[in-house]
Amino acid sequence: MTKITLRQLRYFEALAQHRHFGIASNVCAVTQPALSMQIRDFEGALGVSLFEKGTHPIQLTPLGRMIAAKSKAIMRDITELEELARASDNQPLVNLRLGVIPTVAPYIFSKIAKDLTMHFTGLNLKMREAITSKLIAAVIDGELDAAILALPTSEPRLREVELFRENFLLVRPKTDANKPVPRPEMLKEMRLLLLEEGHCFRDQAINFCKMGSPNTQDIMDGNSLTTLVQMVAAGFGVTLIPEMAVEFEGRAPNISIAKFGKMPPQRKIGMVWRRNSPLKDKYYEIAQIVKSTKS
Repeated sequence: MTKITLRQLRYFEALAQHRHFGIASNVCAVTQPALSMQIRDFEGALGVSLFEKGTHPIQLTPLGRMIAAKSKAIMRDITELEELARASDNQPLVNLRLGVIPTVAPYIFSKIAKDLTMHFTGLNLKMREAITSKLIAAVIDGELDAAILALPTSEPRLREVELFRENFLLVRPKTDANKPVPRPEMLKEMRLLLLEEGHCFRDQAINFCKMGSPNTQDIMDGNSLTTLVQMVAAGFGVTLIPEMAVEFEGRAPNISIAKFGKMPPQRKIGMVWRRNSPLKDKYYEIAQIVKSTKS
C-alpha cells in the first residue's frame, strides 16, 4: 500500500470538515486541483472511497466518517507534538491560531493583533471568527490554539482565564432618548431584537430579560450587532449591545444608547486553551497581553 502523507491527512480533514472544495482549499492555502489530487491519492493509498459522488454539499461515506474521526485525533496528536517540541526548546512563538466570538472580534481584534505582533516578533497570527460552540470544539480538536469568548464554558478540558467584564447597554430609537430606561421584563413588549440562535450574547440577553424560551414570532433576529442597531434605527424595536461596541455601533443615526440602573446585565470575557497543552504558559502570557490591551 502506498504510504499516507501528513499533507493528505490535513487536506482530507479540511474537506471532511467544510464539505466544500473551495473552502477547504482556502483553509489549506492551496488550489482546488492540488487539493483534489491529494484527496484522490489519499483514497488510492487506502483503497477506498471516502466521499459520496455527486452530492452537494459533499458527503462522507460511512467509512469516510470513521476515518475522519480518526484523522482528527491524529492531527490533534501531531499538534501536541509540535507544541511539545516548541515548549521544550523554549522557542519563540511564531504561529498563533486564535478564535474570537462575533460580538468581540470587530471591536478589539485590530488592537489585539497589533499588541501581539509587537510582543512576539515575526508572529504569524491567524484569526477565526465563530460562535462559542464552534470555537470550543475547534480548540479541543487542536484546530485553534486558543479562543476569546464569554465565560464560563463549563468544559473541563479547557483552561479559562478571565480577561475583563463589561455591561450591556440599551439601544433604542432616538425619539425615546428622554424616556426612563425600561425594566428588563418590559423589553420583550418593546420588540427586543436579538442575534440568531447559537450566539451566547443572545442567551445572555434572554436571561437578563427573564423571557424563558421566547416565541420566535415575537422576536426579530439579526446575524450581527451592526444589523440589530440598524434595525433599531429603522424603527423595528430595541436591542442590547456590549460596552465595547459603543464606539463603533453608536455612530448609527436615529438611535440613543442608555445605561441600565441597578444590577445591569453583564458578561465575562475570557480566553481558553487546552488544559494539557505544552504551550499553556505561552497562552497565559498572551491572555495577559490581551487583558492589558482591553484595559
